[in-house]
Amino acid sequence: MGLTYGYDIHLRPRSVAGALAAVAGLAPPSRDVPPLDVTLPGGERVVLPFTSGFASEPVDCSSLDTLDLDTSLMFPADDAVRAYAASYGLPPEEDGRVRIGYVYLTVRFESFLDPRYTALEFWAPTTGLSRLFERSAGIRRTFTDLAETVGAACCQFDAGDGSPGEVCWVSGEAGFPPAPSSP
Repeated sequence: MGLTYGYDIHLRPRSVAGALAAVAGLAPPSRDVPPLDVTLPGGERVVLPFTSGFASEPVDCSSLDTLDLDTSLMFPADDAVRAYAASYGLPPEEDGRVRIGYVYLTVRFESFLDPRYTALEFWAPTTGLSRLFERSAGIRRTFTDLAETVGAACCQFDAGDGSPGEVCWVSGEAGFPPAPSSP
């Protein structure tokens, strides 16, 4: 099995709709799929330029623990992204960003770290994309900027190995995430 690195953004449940709208803002300007209508727990609705299970059928999350989305996201073309893009024939857009997809997004309505939070778990489906997530400062900045923009408590880089993620941005909200234990 390959590497499955990712970025996890932890936020209050009331912020999920706004956070998903912000993620939609990272999508390429044009998509070949119909919009996805999602009803969140509590009844709030969002329309996203992604698929769920590679389908565009409406999703009602009122009785679900998670929402899985198949996304394509735009990232700034730093050296790591340019090298990845060149190896896969991905041209940069006019604004200098590169379309990378699929990036899977699992919305876990009760975070594993703290069930009072929701986690947006962006993960790479391939080893190559996992390595890009690890190497690209522009991708890290995209996720940390997203966390800050949506009022998240923190953003972590997750190496997918079951160990605690590396905190790469934190809002300073008291007690979250838990402080690392001393050796």
